[in-house]
Amino acid sequence: MTPRRLMMWLFVAAGIPLVAGVFIPFIGPVGAVLSLLIIAVAVADLAISPTPTLVEVQREVGDVMSIGARNAVKIWFTNRNGGPITIEFDDEPPAPCASEGLPFEIELPPGRARYRVYHTRPHHRGTNQFGKVYLRSRSNLLLWSLHHELEIKSAVRIYPDIQAVHAMELLARRNRVSELGLRMSRLMGRGSEFERLREFRREDEYRQIDWKATAKHQKLISREYTIERNQNILILLDAGRSMCNEVDGITHLDRGLNAAIILSYIALRQGDYVGLMAFSNKIDRFVRPMRGAGSVQTLIRSVYDLEPQYEASDYDLMVEEVRRRFRKRSLVILISHALDELHLTTISTHMRQLRAPHLVLGAFLRNVPLHERLNTVPETDVEAFQVAAAAEMVSAQTTQIAELQEHGQYAVDSLPEDLSADLISQYLEIKARHLL
Repeated sequence: MTPRRLMMWLFVAAGIPLVAGVFIPFIGPVGAVLSLLIIAVAVADLAISPTPTLVEVQREVGDVMSIGARNAVKIWFTNRNGGPITIEFDDEPPAPCASEGLPFEIELPPGRARYRVYHTRPHHRGTNQFGKVYLRSRSNLLLWSLHHELEIKSAVRIYPDIQAVHAMELLARRNRVSELGLRMSRLMGRGSEFERLREFRREDEYRQIDWKATAKHQKLISREYTIERNQNILILLDAGRSMCNEVDGITHLDRGLNAAIILSYIALRQGDYVGLMAFSNKIDRFVRPMRGAGSVQTLIRSVYDLEPQYEASDYDLMVEEVRRRFRKRSLVILISHALDELHLTTISTHMRQLRAPHLVLGAFLRNVPLHERLNTVPETDVEAFQVAAAAEMVSAQTTQIAELQEHGQYAVDSLPEDLSADLISQYLEIKARHLL
């Protein structure tokens, strides 16, 4: 407990007669009486006030949280005091994070349980935990602040953004994946494996019409094809020094990992095999190709604590391992961030080494600060030089990516928040055009 400002001012007021008593003796006893009276009132206030030590606290939070997403935390309070109490509450969520709704204040009637929800956005994957909770209340006469802290540790595993996977799964069940900006319809009817006959629809192409069946049933009948299944998708995730860069507190590795998981979910739903290899100056993780929608959980559990390494990535090792482990033609997707033109040249050179027998897609995260600098209006000579340098670097990287595409290699240059949608669109396009 600590005295509040009101008590301090009361003692200051009582101290004035005490000081004046040095010069006017009969006033001194008045100050002493006032001080004793304040002490008595303060003790009585402490005795009659409800205390936060009689407030029970429980924290409800899932075992798994998503990085960068709003994760709900429910706090239950039960007031065991004889009267109502107003509690100021604070918590220690897993650090580093950004919390919404902390600290907060809640009124608790006697003998009743109430709850409040706040949200936290973890910025770091892996195993972490919640720490202490802090309770503070004011005494009835507002003379004291009463404090209490409880050690309520809650262990959590912070995964990549699995909430996005759950949202996509829900929309897929409702056949509304297009709401996420994806055009799944491009796969419908464009495969090469015959599935069934059905009535002609307005959006069908005329080449889909089965004329024999049409003549037999006296109405237009179309052939429906399914896209090829059981194809290999290998995601190569760069976990080296370049992926340590952060945008809005989230590393490029986290962005790439989120995109890889969402892409894996889409590919697994299409019946393909999906594997993942994360590398830096060594092979950090390897997940063998799996199939089935449930395999995405296995993938998440395998890489949720993957961290970027402050070492230059060994692309020679990456090429060697892919050639050794994967002989069958696969769609190889490399997710990386090119620090500069020379780095991008190195990556593209090694991508070309994988073209036989694989189909290679490079996904590059843009340098956000560089593009932001490019879009600013310079006000000084130094700023003008910085904008010109940024323009030169962006132009060089854009030209290199365009050259990759001209030489038959697939590449996307995406803002971090657009990487998932861009990757999935490229995957769907490749499947629809039977390039694999």
